[in-house]
Amino acid sequence: QVQLVESGGGLVQAGGSLRLSCAASGRTLSSYTMGWFRQAAGKEREFVGAISGSGDTYYPDSVKGRFTISRDNAKNTVYLQMNSLKPEDTAVYYCAANVDSTWYSIIEEYDYWGQGTQVTVSS
Repeated sequence: QVQLVESGGGLVQAGGSLRLSCAASGRTLSSYTMGWFRQAAGKEREFVGAISGSGDTYYPDSVKGRFTISRDNAKNTVYLQMNSLKPEDTAVYYCAANVDSTWYSIIEEYDYWGQGTQVTVSS
């Protein structure tokens, strides 16, 4: 069983930065695709980005150029660096592990999920 724990959320002003961490335990995740998703109040969960086991990264247009995903396999941890934050980035952010699917942006393809961390961007 895999446990994922996000941290690093909080309140930040528009234009500011935050770095979220996702620490994994129970299994080494170096070969898995790790994804970040977010869910704003009253909205569906949406894809924020992913990093494959080989280090390839994928982002939707809404965050491309502002968000960066990285991973430290020695620490079994994935990071989401968020810069130039906007009020519309306010949401609960979740990390997830995708064991063997190549559909990195599809929620249903992820096998394990963290509990989420709140990010609030004030205007």
